[in-house]
Amino acid sequence: MADCWTAQAATQPPYIVAELSGNHNHSLERALALVAAAAEAGVDAIKLQTYTAETITLDVDREDFVVRSPGSVWDGRRLHSLYAEASLPWGWHEPLARRARELGLDWFSSPFDATAVDFLMSLGVPAFKIASPEIVDHDLVRRCAATGKPLILSTGMATLEEIAEAVHVARTAECTALMLLKCTTDYPASPVDANVRTIGDLGARFGCAAGFSDHTPGIGAAVAAVALGARLIEKHLTLARADGGPDAHFSLEPLEMAALVTECRAAHAALGDVHYGPLERERGYLRGRRSLYFAADVPAGTVLTEHHVRSVRPGFGLAPKHLAAVLGRRLRSAVARGTPVHWELLDE
Repeated sequence: MADCWTAQAATQPPYIVAELSGNHNHSLERALALVAAAAEAGVDAIKLQTYTAETITLDVDREDFVVRSPGSVWDGRRLHSLYAEASLPWGWHEPLARRARELGLDWFSSPFDATAVDFLMSLGVPAFKIASPEIVDHDLVRRCAATGKPLILSTGMATLEEIAEAVHVARTAECTALMLLKCTTDYPASPVDANVRTIGDLGARFGCAAGFSDHTPGIGAAVAAVALGARLIEKHLTLARADGGPDAHFSLEPLEMAALVTECRAAHAALGDVHYGPLERERGYLRGRRSLYFAADVPAGTVLTEHHVRSVRPGFGLAPKHLAAVLGRRLRSAVARGTPVHWELLDE
């Protein structure tokens, strides 16, 4: 996983993360099935979220603690109730991490308070991610950074100043492996709001790796992000959107996740290098180019006109750019229709 943060990572395929979030629907069996589905889809890692309703909000009946997002499936939900439904029991972290390792996947998590950081450290978590709403919680950023683990900061809603502050906090706490993720905090987010061109600016402006936490439907935004330099792609995974759950409506199903993996890696491979001229695999197709051929049986001594010579495929004759120089010349010896034109057949 450390390769994501190195300069050499830019030459490697993007690191793809399946976010399990609240799609476990309160079933450890389903959560384990999500890990298996992620592995089958070909991702590199799974990500968990480590909180309880009590550590992320307050259980109070006040308007401040009610989701107000018209059109959202969460609209009108009390925060405490929503987080109680979505939270992953802490006792499930170890078996999910173990299953991930057994299937060749990395795992890491987003902690939402100090107790979650300490708990994840006790499990040997290899990295931390700060969720977009928590980027302004400098104590949490500092605590994660001070562990010495690689740190990912998601930047949804954050101003440039807020990102700079969080980066400064992380680096002051001796964070040496930092990544920033472009993110749009909307569920689902529209592709027109993804603004993935920001990814390159994030990396250049802050001198670190950059990636994309994607809440859009489908895979198009993620593929575009890879083309623009994203080293990590994070996408939510569910077994089936029809099964419901707090995050199911903006999550990919397993076959869609597999397509995301395939197309993101293809997009990275397609970037290649700046190159001109035929590739080795193209050389055999050079014969398919146009060139000059005799289009009729022509007797010796004939002064050549457009009736006699044409630019056609294949490419064994003179290049078509020489047509004007060929026309008006006298033929040295008779030729049959279909003979490629060469200078030795013509008088000076």
